[in-house]
Amino acid sequence: MGRKNLPLVNREISWLSFNGRVLQEAEDKNVPLIERLKFLGIFSNNLDEFFRIRVATLRRLLVVEKGAKKVMGDNPRKILEKIQRLVVSYQEKFDSIYSDVKLQLRAEGIYIMDETELDPDQVDFVRSLFKRKISMSLGPIMISRLDRFPQLVDQSIYLAVKLSSSENRQAKEYSLIEIPTRNISRFIRLPRKDNQEYIILLDDVIRLCLDMVYSILPYDRFEAYTIKITRDAELDVDNDISESLLDKISKGVKNRKRGEPVRLVYDEKIAPDLLNFIVKGLSLDEKDYILPGGRYHNFKDFMDFPNFGRSDLVNAPMKPVQVAELENASSILGVMAKHDFILHYPFHDFAYYVKMLREAAIDPKVTAIYITLYRMAAESRVVNALMNAAQNGKKVTAVIELRARFDEHANIYWAKQMQEAGVNVVFGMPGIKVHSKMTLIIRHEGRKDVRYAVVSTGNFHEGNANLYTDVNLFTVNQGIAREVEKVFTFLEFNYKTFSYKHLLVSPVNMRRKLYSLIENEMDNAAKKLPAYIHCKINNLVDTEMIAKLYQASQAGVEIKLVVRGICSLVPGVKGVSDNIEVFSIVDRLLEHSRIFIFANSGKETCYISSADWMTRNLDYRVEIATPIYDKHLISELKTLINMALKDNVKSRVIDQKQSNSFRNPEAGEEPFRSQLELYRYYKSKENLQSAATEDYNLT
Repeated sequence: MGRKNLPLVNREISWLSFNGRVLQEAEDKNVPLIERLKFLGIFSNNLDEFFRIRVATLRRLLVVEKGAKKVMGDNPRKILEKIQRLVVSYQEKFDSIYSDVKLQLRAEGIYIMDETELDPDQVDFVRSLFKRKISMSLGPIMISRLDRFPQLVDQSIYLAVKLSSSENRQAKEYSLIEIPTRNISRFIRLPRKDNQEYIILLDDVIRLCLDMVYSILPYDRFEAYTIKITRDAELDVDNDISESLLDKISKGVKNRKRGEPVRLVYDEKIAPDLLNFIVKGLSLDEKDYILPGGRYHNFKDFMDFPNFGRSDLVNAPMKPVQVAELENASSILGVMAKHDFILHYPFHDFAYYVKMLREAAIDPKVTAIYITLYRMAAESRVVNALMNAAQNGKKVTAVIELRARFDEHANIYWAKQMQEAGVNVVFGMPGIKVHSKMTLIIRHEGRKDVRYAVVSTGNFHEGNANLYTDVNLFTVNQGIAREVEKVFTFLEFNYKTFSYKHLLVSPVNMRRKLYSLIENEMDNAAKKLPAYIHCKINNLVDTEMIAKLYQASQAGVEIKLVVRGICSLVPGVKGVSDNIEVFSIVDRLLEHSRIFIFANSGKETCYISSADWMTRNLDYRVEIATPIYDKHLISELKTLINMALKDNVKSRVIDQKQSNSFRNPEAGEEPFRSQLELYRYYKSKENLQSAATEDYNLT
């Protein structure tokens, strides 16, 4: 089958389908109410990013429509039309879900009020609060008086206000007010009454007090409608080699605020003359997304909706499982010296990794620490440990990816802090992102250097470790560790290239070796030997990889995939992908680990990786996949994947129609929710009260 005839789902449509699965969680009445609001916030935030990146890219491609079709396999204009239809339908569903959640919250004694629903006491409270704390943060712009329309800030929300007079019907003006959510909470709690909770959005507080905002103007009628602009957020870094990369990225982040508009969302009840004025002022045309919406925008703020102390309306806390061996050990490196082990966040505590870094920072025998940092937390204990190590005279090298989308500010800040503390900061590589997740500690023991390596599927980020499911391998296998060191040398000195026996490294050998692993399964299937591929990844888009999987399916290889996000592969097509099943799990934790298991005729080959099966990951980023050699750890990762494949509560079946149908329990089958079952699995493995664990202490 030629590449042109491959059954494929457009990646943008598949991504929207993934966000549809997020919306399903907001719709699910079994999800606690406030968690449903948070899923609405996640959906909204995802959609914003989609427009800022993907839709913006498609709009750029319109200028080279024919050439783009050759690259993408579809006409960008047609894709944009499909996107618009889907987005409108999702918006309608979104508004319906929000209304339902509001009603159910009222039944629980929590009232989300608007300015028209307040009683006199509440009105007095709000107006007093506005006068004391909010009014001074507002800067109304009288747009109808300006020769040039103001530059609206991406990710901000505005009230578009029409001012008019009851005495002079001809008199009117238009104004914009940026809602100051950066320094004032979006959610204003009102005094409790009769054991009921009341909350009003900042938007509606301002609506109620518009007469105070415009008190000096001769108007007594005010109509206010929410609008939001989404801009092209792709960083354009020029090739001026005289300018440092750090300065380029800093400039790019600033310029992002001035990117071309790609979407205007407005309250569908807005006055037509006001909308026309804004559209004209922004110089938008039919190519731009001008979309009607509800009364409120920037629902991402709802991810921080208060819980009012109602534990019954949020998920029960999932306290990380303590690992007895690590809890009782005075040295994490000492445990690594005895055997490899895996930690699976957030089921396990990220603090063990930080403890290892802190140990290395003061260990007199540790000479060097190397780490890749793609995203860093705002308050990073990881960075603090690295700076402490540098202050203690260790050679510390941090490879920082400045182009980690939307985290550039934090990365730039921490890069400067680390440089001042004596850390050798390497700013990735020109023209290629560093997405690998590696830590290397070199310790002088006796007459030799021993290398301790940590290879992860996710970032070394405390916040992510509480929400993203990621797997870390802690190993002292010198074959793996020496190759990790080779990758660091390559990153620091780009002219040095290496071959790899253990690691799969993009863009060096990962694609080729993955093909070889797949082809081995095809050969074994022909020999009637066990032949299967069980993988867990975030995205599957690369056409060549999909073609190879189709070939494997046709050769009789059993392929079972758990794909969280984009999946361009179409399973179950007769004669093409009969032997392929694809599932997607969306639950309270964000599935993020990448795990590849190949049958290898009964002697399973297993890898964990930072890379998805996308062209950018395989060819245009520095990624690694590390083999798992310990049989017990392979068994543990098999358990992880098998649980995901067994999920019949939060698992969706991926098909050609992108229907997102749930994989429901079959007759006689018990409900199985993989994330909760994994948590129980890890808890059952650890029993601190009865554990008698040897203390590993490196001397």
